[in-house]
Amino acid sequence: MNFNIPFLKFKNIAVVFSILLIIASLTSLFTKGLNVGLDFSGGTMIQVKYDSQVEIQDVRKALESSGVEGAVIQYFGTSSDVTIRLPNNIDIPNKQLDAKVMDALQAEREDVTKVRRAFLDATVGEELKEEGGLAMLVALFCIMVYVAIRFEWKFAVGSVAALAHDVIIVAGFFSITQIEFDLTVLAAILAVIGYSLNDTIVVYDRIRENFLKMRKGSPMDVMNRSLNQTLTRTMITSLTTLLVLVALFLVGGELIHGFSIALLAGVVIGTYSSIYVASAAALALGVTKEDLMPPEIEKEGADQDQIMP
Repeated sequence: MNFNIPFLKFKNIAVVFSILLIIASLTSLFTKGLNVGLDFSGGTMIQVKYDSQVEIQDVRKALESSGVEGAVIQYFGTSSDVTIRLPNNIDIPNKQLDAKVMDALQAEREDVTKVRRAFLDATVGEELKEEGGLAMLVALFCIMVYVAIRFEWKFAVGSVAALAHDVIIVAGFFSITQIEFDLTVLAAILAVIGYSLNDTIVVYDRIRENFLKMRKGSPMDVMNRSLNQTLTRTMITSLTTLLVLVALFLVGGELIHGFSIALLAGVVIGTYSSIYVASAAALALGVTKEDLMPPEIEKEGADQDQIMP
């Protein structure tokens, strides 16, 4: 299918749209912050097992009726295995917490037993947060080096701009909606970086190909043609990925809701940034055909051939 959509004709509108999204995201991140989960804030995790299926709402109701509030309750594997996560700021002494929780659950149903208990200190959560942020920065730096070597530094700047754009907006989405941000969401954001980069590399490959093949046309014409040629592949990849993520969100359970939401938002914004942010940034930096021409390799003995009679 041949498309002829002038994508970069609307690049100024896209730039304004992206700037507004980034401003809204950063404003929310600095004012409201992220609703970090127990992975980062610290807390107590108690895993229990029932003899038969149990509803999350019934577990929460039993805890709240005994004064245990603020718990994050999720299935763990099956609908009879439940994890209960309690924040550090709960007004119950840590030594009495297990007994309080089990008494509350057994008052509702007697077929419940404690499987294990784990405690996460707040300082450990803070270390996880810092190391996660560092992982994203290292990933962005390595990507910039890779793209600069494979293509050209202008493309490297464009790819990193697109990835930073995606990360900020996805994080801002979680800040605005106050959906819990835990380690699974952080893993999803790192996955978004990989997905968006893959999409960007496909587009850049075609742009480089067309710069070397097309004798006529401005850089914008070459990029528009490249984006149209890869559009079918981009649409099929994005749609099939979204179908899987929607299925995960709907039937995957509460445990991976944050993960699937982050990937859903990331795939949508990553597809958009591959078309507009990455390509528009390279175009704004003045990429030309000469930038992508392979360097001439001087043949061995060529200087001797020139002096021979």
